[in-house]
Amino acid sequence: MSVSHTRSEDALRAAQLYYLQDLNMDAVAREMNLSRSSVSRLISYARESGLVQITVTSPQEAMGDVAHRIADAYGLVAHIVPTPPRATEAERLERTALSAARILAVMADSNTVIGIAWGATVSAVGRQLPTKTLHNVHVVQMNGAANTHSSGVAYAGAQLERFGQAFGAEIHHFSVPALFDDPLTKQAMWRERSVRSILDIQRNVNLFVFGVGSPAADVPSHVYAGEYVTAADLRSVVRDGVVGDCATRFFRADGSSDGIALNERSSGPEFTMVRQIPHRLCVVSSMSKLDALRGALNAGLVTELVVEESVARALAEPRR
Repeated sequence: MSVSHTRSEDALRAAQLYYLQDLNMDAVAREMNLSRSSVSRLISYARESGLVQITVTSPQEAMGDVAHRIADAYGLVAHIVPTPPRATEAERLERTALSAARILAVMADSNTVIGIAWGATVSAVGRQLPTKTLHNVHVVQMNGAANTHSSGVAYAGAQLERFGQAFGAEIHHFSVPALFDDPLTKQAMWRERSVRSILDIQRNVNLFVFGVGSPAADVPSHVYAGEYVTAADLRSVVRDGVVGDCATRFFRADGSSDGIALNERSSGPEFTMVRQIPHRLCVVSSMSKLDALRGALNAGLVTELVVEESVARALAEPRR
């Protein structure tokens, strides 16, 4: 690797930490094990060479080898979030969410319909969203959040509110169960005018924000830990080879979702509809969700990926 290439990589990392992660010069210097003056020169170089304009440029335009490999393999834009080696899971989530929030704020525009799939990752993104004055923006919940113990309104509703407040948007709740007891009940509900009105808004989404759920995550995804699935459901997850879910619609490692029993009862959008959404921003910070992320990518659900650095490196490695 040439000296100039190494310098560009270091400059990009320093710029991401400084501009996207809000670290000061001293903190960047500690994380990169450099002097403060070296960091200052790297950030100056990043500005002068075009890596940084008003904000850090898109990794599609100035991304490293890892991001190139991910982009080439899956046909998407990869935004890699640098984190220190000893960062905790919570720290990795907050850093990744902060970068995702900044990227999302740039992507969001007036006359946009934003769909969100509730979850811990999307909640973290919402907490970091800057305020941006937009017009005629709608935020719609993409999957139900009710279960036998809760309506889900407080949990999912708080996430909708954060997005709505950030963009001055009108919000639309989807007040149905996350997973129905009976597929026939779902079919009947989908004929109700009040439900169809939300489904119509979902079909007009042009920016979808989501994380991936995983039954194998170190910190169990909310759908698996929040009394949404029964012991019998978990057995069917194993039997059907499920590695993850997007908006409580489940998929296998190869991206397939046909024949998965839980999907017949899911309130989440079908993947054929998801793939028609122009911008699909997926945010992942945990290595324990690597298999779930690969499944989502194989399903073609992602156009923009915001991913923590160690997860990105593992994702870019060729499978054996």
